[in-house]
Amino acid sequence: MSLTHFNERGEARMVNVGGKTDTLRVAVAEGRVVMKPDTLRLIMEGGVKKGDVLNTARLAGIMAAKKTGDLIPLCHPVPIHAVELELAPQVESSSVLIRARVETVGKTGVEMDALMAVSVAALTVYDMVKSAGKDMEITGISLLEKSGGKSGHYIKPGHRPEK
Repeated sequence: MSLTHFNERGEARMVNVGGKTDTLRVAVAEGRVVMKPDTLRLIMEGGVKKGDVLNTARLAGIMAAKKTGDLIPLCHPVPIHAVELELAPQVESSSVLIRARVETVGKTGVEMDALMAVSVAALTVYDMVKSAGKDMEITGISLLEKSGGKSGHYIKPGHRPEK
């Protein structure tokens, strides 16, 4: 397997996508912020002094998806057509599950944009409730699914796509 972000001398390069065909590109990523039950309860009851944690994190994730090409050195800036973020408190695991779906029509995929959205949303949750406990853990950030382009449809083993 060859890595596309390196030339024949092993130097970093931005992949030329100019000759690729525009196709519908969709990526879904997820991650989780694990915390103490009392911290999760604060989020769910709206008792965080900084404000609405889940809506603030949702907005931060959307903003991050749109800035991915500015932050990841060899990532193409992609015209994002849609970003959806779901932040769901999970009482049984004392966590907030974060899932992002990003869509565009273009020459390159939006996997990095979906992963960035999840990462920044998770960091925003952490930032907004860190005064309640800094022992939170951001975990499980991964690509669940991507479609479009030459490589076709990818589904992470064990993931069951939504219809």
